[in-house]
Amino acid sequence: MKFSISSTDLLKALTDVSKAIPAKSALPILENFLFVLKDNRLQITASDQELTLRTEIDVDSAEEGGSIAIPARHTIELLKVLPDQPLKIRTLNDSSFECSWSSGNSVLPYFPADDYPEIKMAGEDAQKVVFPAESLVDGIGGTVYATADDEIRPAMNGIFFDIDTASTTLVASDSHKLICYTTGDVEASEKASFILHKKPANVLKSIIGKDVEKVEIAFDASTVVFTFGSTMMVCRLVVGKYPRYRDVIPQNNSNILKIDRQLLLNTVRRVAVCANKASNHIKFDLKQGQLEVSAQDLGFALAAYEKILCDYQGDELTIGFKSTFLTEILANMSCNTLVIKFADSRRAALLLPSEEEAESEKICGILMPIMIS
Repeated sequence: MKFSISSTDLLKALTDVSKAIPAKSALPILENFLFVLKDNRLQITASDQELTLRTEIDVDSAEEGGSIAIPARHTIELLKVLPDQPLKIRTLNDSSFECSWSSGNSVLPYFPADDYPEIKMAGEDAQKVVFPAESLVDGIGGTVYATADDEIRPAMNGIFFDIDTASTTLVASDSHKLICYTTGDVEASEKASFILHKKPANVLKSIIGKDVEKVEIAFDASTVVFTFGSTMMVCRLVVGKYPRYRDVIPQNNSNILKIDRQLLLNTVRRVAVCANKASNHIKFDLKQGQLEVSAQDLGFALAAYEKILCDYQGDELTIGFKSTFLTEILANMSCNTLVIKFADSRRAALLLPSEEEAESEKICGILMPIMIS
């Protein structure tokens, strides 16, 4: 193998795929990048066998093709301290390669590409959909924080992609809160679904660039492949059945609060400073035209309350929430005016954008209340 390449281009490519490099692995070969050079294209692969990232970049010149596995940590550390300039990379013998630049060079070990495990792709019967990149990034960002860490129910540790021909909904829940992101611009020929674990979901969100327009998704019962530009992400799906989330979305909550979302978010943040640090409990006291938000920590003699004017139609109501859950939901919505629908102090509240913003705001959520004394 012998080729020339820009140090900046190589570093960017390696940094993107390095998110799949394991910190420690039972297979030491996985602590390496797999380089495959063919014609003037360099294919770079990183994998921990659960998650695989692969990208391709152009090289300035290629004198000799080939494939080798090179140490990930040492290579990235070297490139980070090099200024932008052409690099020349070539194999020296059966076990080492040279990386040279204008004023010096470095010799590093490499390993046979045949030792690198084969990457399992989605099967020939894989279902395919096309997702607008912006919607996919927004959908993951708007829901992933609501996923659980549940060893007993692994399905709750990921985002549920509920795909239909008319609309697609991304769902996440930890049993205390449930968030739905719905979009109608996904190209799908039939109804399908899969559960993407939160770790690859966060990685996917971080590597989709602003210049990407569409993401092609192919998936079977166990594996999903995301393809965009010259990059591909392959990962195992969470196996399990996701709960019937639509059944828990309240339909007849008749006590309705209409309020400025940012005003409520700021109020909750201020009052929550005096909430008990273990429980983070805050209390809503609702009556016609007014909301009082309060919190206290008797152990440290702390208390706070704030009254705000609002549009509230319904019975007088006192209800408690965990402030951290509520602020997460409010911070991840983008609408200006928020509608919260309550049934009573013991049943879930429904949070959604006002009717005027329902078309542009794609996120809605439900939040379970907590008992208050």
